[in-house]
Amino acid sequence: MANTALASASGAAALGVVSTPSRRLISLDLLRGLTIAFMIMVNNNGGSHAWAQMHHAAWNGFTATDLVFPTFLFVVGVSIVFATEARFARGETRAQLAAHTVRRAVILFAFGIIVNGFPYFHLDHLRFYGVLQRIAICYLLVELFYLWDRRVSTKTATLVIALLGYWILVRWVPVPGAGMPGRDVAFLDRDQNIVAWLDRQLMPGHLYEDSPAHDTRDPEGLLSDIPALGTTLIGLLAGLWLRGAKTVRAKAAGLAGGAVACLALGYIWSIWFPLNKKMWTSSYVLVAAGWSLLLFAFLYWVVEVRAGAKQGLGKRAAWPWLVFGSNAIAAYMVSELLPGALDFIKFHSHGRPSNPLWYLHEQLAALIPDPGWAAFAYSVSFTAICFVPVWFLYRKKIFLKV
Repeated sequence: MANTALASASGAAALGVVSTPSRRLISLDLLRGLTIAFMIMVNNNGGSHAWAQMHHAAWNGFTATDLVFPTFLFVVGVSIVFATEARFARGETRAQLAAHTVRRAVILFAFGIIVNGFPYFHLDHLRFYGVLQRIAICYLLVELFYLWDRRVSTKTATLVIALLGYWILVRWVPVPGAGMPGRDVAFLDRDQNIVAWLDRQLMPGHLYEDSPAHDTRDPEGLLSDIPALGTTLIGLLAGLWLRGAKTVRAKAAGLAGGAVACLALGYIWSIWFPLNKKMWTSSYVLVAAGWSLLLFAFLYWVVEVRAGAKQGLGKRAAWPWLVFGSNAIAAYMVSELLPGALDFIKFHSHGRPSNPLWYLHEQLAALIPDPGWAAFAYSVSFTAICFVPVWFLYRKKIFLKV
């Protein structure tokens, strides 16, 4: 089912299957590959025994897992610059690129619905928000914005407006039925906040954290798309910086300087507007972007600066991440659809119902006494399984581009 969804003729055409790879920024592919591999790992972390850094923060706070999704949106922003400029160089018009962008976003959003519903597609509680849906929305709006206006100043102003505007919205707009945040109800209360309230009005019974008796919130809800656009815009600004007429050393230093600035501003702002991935707070945008920029600066320095002096990453060390990075959406789709597909394979193990993934989990737990390491081994094993079909696409030089 996963391969069918990914290889359908219409989807392949819209996502731009190509027979040969185009010239790419290798450090960006590495960042994308590391991000998608870690995303697969934390989404399949082995359960409650996994280490704390392999789980999202319960509410306010920040873990390594909370860096994954914003880094992918950051990568989307950087990629927009390079992909768009390459298409302009090939003679494509703004109208052609806009139509292409809309088509990609619609198909990506549809893939998100497939991921949420597979394999049973219970329409009564089908979730319409989601990871791929947020990527589709941010990609669509930021790409169209870039096609309309390519100035740095307008992107910076929009970023500031998005982050400050979201803070004002969450902090100073009364929550219907609850009152003013910080006075009548706790600021960033889990349920009584304007973001969760609006999602309950728009999508009752279709939220991520819901049940028939407890329909509460969604981490990819509508209003939190506003600061998520800010995350993508920071990536776009980084891409514009890298496209500038500067030396590679100056570009690497600029990425590192941007990282320090974002981290400092984000952690200071978190004193008043706490870091919170599930609400995608503005301070979280800056802190996550800071760490993303820092990792990107390191990879850019290693690949673009040191590789130029014949001292870069070895091909063997970089190869798995380049494979993942070249087909990131395909890898994500496989990782999300595979558990549902394998759940149809039923058998008994030690007198209990099981399936291939549960069996793998049981065997690793039996071999590795420490629960944390056993969970980590399962996470790595599952990611390695997902690597196989992506490696097949890579060998065939098929790249599904979003």
